[in-house]
Amino acid sequence: MLNQPLLSGVFVPLVTPFDASGRVDVGCLELLAAEALEAGAAGIVALGTTGEASALDDAERREVVAACARVCADQGGQLIVGAGTNDTRTTVARHEELADVAGVVASLAVVPYYVRPSEAGIVAHFTEVAERSPVPLVLYNVPYRTGRGLGADALLQLAAHPNVAGLKQAVGGVDADTLRVLAEAPSSFAVLGGDDAYLLPVVLMGGTGAIAAAAHVRTADFVRMVDDGLAGRVADARARANALLPVVLALFAEPNPAVIKGVLHTQGRIPTPDVRLPLTNASTSAVEDALAAIAR
Repeated sequence: MLNQPLLSGVFVPLVTPFDASGRVDVGCLELLAAEALEAGAAGIVALGTTGEASALDDAERREVVAACARVCADQGGQLIVGAGTNDTRTTVARHEELADVAGVVASLAVVPYYVRPSEAGIVAHFTEVAERSPVPLVLYNVPYRTGRGLGADALLQLAAHPNVAGLKQAVGGVDADTLRVLAEAPSSFAVLGGDDAYLLPVVLMGGTGAIAAAAHVRTADFVRMVDDGLAGRVADARARANALLPVVLALFAEPNPAVIKGVLHTQGRIPTPDVRLPLTNASTSAVEDALAAIAR
């Protein structure tokens, strides 16, 4: 096991831009990835929740991963690929496919959703995937999306596995379980904030960075906030966090990634604001509010 965490800094979970005909705009995706890395992000996440991975077919998923891999190879960014599902066999198969993708440093593996397994079942699921994955796993603990979460005991058990590199913790706050993991996990285990409003508290308590959808905009400011937190420049980090909080709240005022896409489209960075059903495009007022928060 590594003595230092594999992952540190800000990772941007990219949206999947669609053109006017509804196809994935690969060229635009590459530009978004390059912009994030040029602004100081440590890496990008392909096929995350913000990328509408569940709405993409297999060919589109391969297109997205290949595009992100090309940009990360060109610019030296780290690539994380979402590969988790609610079925262990499919999750294992998607992880095994990553052996053919150059430059992937880790997967993002969500707690199995919908089927509501026991905590012991979730631990067994991740253990099976970790044993067979060609890349390290970053667990994605997001109970308000999956209907099931992992407590500190289960997370610490998984953190001891040599092929589990970290955790994206998105539990709607900084709770006692999060604090126990930050305090007790091995030094090689990276805890990444996954709720954009709570990124700095996680970093100040020992987290190594963030997977932050809001960092599609003001990317450099999110990077500086996390860097300040990691370096112990608390006053500077707090000032940045306070300034970014209205941006975060505005971008998540409607189901993610609708507002983010609306903003990126208005900024001329993606060809359409479109999300795929059952998501619907953001309201005009939500996009306007977000743009105003960003401008401030």
